[in-house]
Amino acid sequence: MRRAAKLVVSAISALVVLIAIMGGAGFFVYTKSRVDKVKPVDAIVVLGGGHDGREQYGIELARQGVSRNVVLSNPYSRRDTRMAKFCATKDPRFTVTCIPPVPGTTRGEALFTRELAEQHGWNSILVVSWRYHLPRARYIFSQCFDGDIVMRPVPRDYNFSLAEWEYTYLYQTVGFAKALLQGRC
Repeated sequence: MRRAAKLVVSAISALVVLIAIMGGAGFFVYTKSRVDKVKPVDAIVVLGGGHDGREQYGIELARQGVSRNVVLSNPYSRRDTRMAKFCATKDPRFTVTCIPPVPGTTRGEALFTRELAEQHGWNSILVVSWRYHLPRARYIFSQCFDGDIVMRPVPRDYNFSLAEWEYTYLYQTVGFAKALLQGRC
């Protein structure tokens, strides 16, 4: 009986240490990830994820003259009225293109960006996503796009619980491993 209890305590202790390591590393790798300075680019690519201000941010960057092209990833339902509104944005200074990614992942978004870049001669892009997604998105886009990549976070705060942050770090790490295994596009 005591041996079983020691095994349980050891397993729980190991799990706690693993969670603490993942949280500490995740904080620096994902939450405090590198953010590039805004500079003029051929296209602004806004990744899907949630209507958390990302579409408005991408469009606002175009209004500020960062690019004449905004590409909104549109993995959402056709009944999504907010996305329909963003996709219908008309401004003489820039165009908005909405594309559903295939597959419906960051890799799918990088693939359609590569295709658009080849069609339009783009050599530079600015990618908008969650800050904690930037390292993985940067890696995936660098596997699919040979040009200059600027990474910018959605300008917002994340009020996640400790458990939500741990899940986020684990999700991003598993996604990173998948991307490493997939290799170049």
